[in-house]
Amino acid sequence: MVCNCLKYCDLKTLSFSVLSLQFSTESTAQHNIFVKEHRVRAEKTTHRPLDRTLFVLNIPPYCSESVIRELFSQFGPVQSVELREKPGSSENATSKLAKYFTTAQKQGFVVGYIVFQKATSIAAAKSHPHNVPLVVSTEQQPVWTGLKKWIHQYKQSIVQTDKLQEAVDAFMQDYDQRKNEEAKRQKKQAEEQQEDEEGWVKVTRGKGGAKARPHSEVANQKALQKETRKRKRKELINFYTWQHRNTQKEHIAELRKKFEEDKQRIALLRAQRKFRPY
Repeated sequence: MVCNCLKYCDLKTLSFSVLSLQFSTESTAQHNIFVKEHRVRAEKTTHRPLDRTLFVLNIPPYCSESVIRELFSQFGPVQSVELREKPGSSENATSKLAKYFTTAQKQGFVVGYIVFQKATSIAAAKSHPHNVPLVVSTEQQPVWTGLKKWIHQYKQSIVQTDKLQEAVDAFMQDYDQRKNEEAKRQKKQAEEQQEDEEGWVKVTRGKGGAKARPHSEVANQKALQKETRKRKRKELINFYTWQHRNTQKEHIAELRKKFEEDKQRIALLRAQRKFRPY
């Protein structure tokens, strides 16, 4: 939890504005959240536009995406709300899996990215008076806490078999469709491959500009034969290397033998040439 004393020091120097939250009209305690315009240039091509996105810190656990949307809709139409455990890139922020196959998120203070439909809503939210709190739970939009919240979460956690079956069928249908498209693409690439007289294979570009490998049975057999020839050639080269090394050893041994014989012959000649006066 972010300390409220940061209002006039660190967060103020980082251009954050302070808004007050009040759980209900009967509540006396207030909670501070900190907002500023989201300006990360590395994300200018994502779904967080630089001129229409509000970055929010210190959002309490009882504020869901729908609650945040309702609170900030008074400043202008809200396009999307994204809550995360910590700031970061928007890539992989949403899971493609159904809710039945995703793990439950941790309950705690989070950060939020609120995208408005108009850029003027950012200034309206930042200029909202701090002494006028935003009420979270109203009669029109009640927010459950405590035992009521736990009962509601338990009821929501019960899986209905018909809806689960629909989600599984939709997932498998999408999976089969993607598999069929991939098989057709590989078959088309295999048919487009052409081999010239010297054995060169023309490889086309795959998805995303990557080089596609041959997937046909004929191409696989030719690749296997090529690897076999390469292995045999390597074995032959290794044999020739061993034979050459062995020949060198024999030649060195022969030279050493001749060298010893020459030493003995020279010693004998020297002994015969000694001066003998008698």
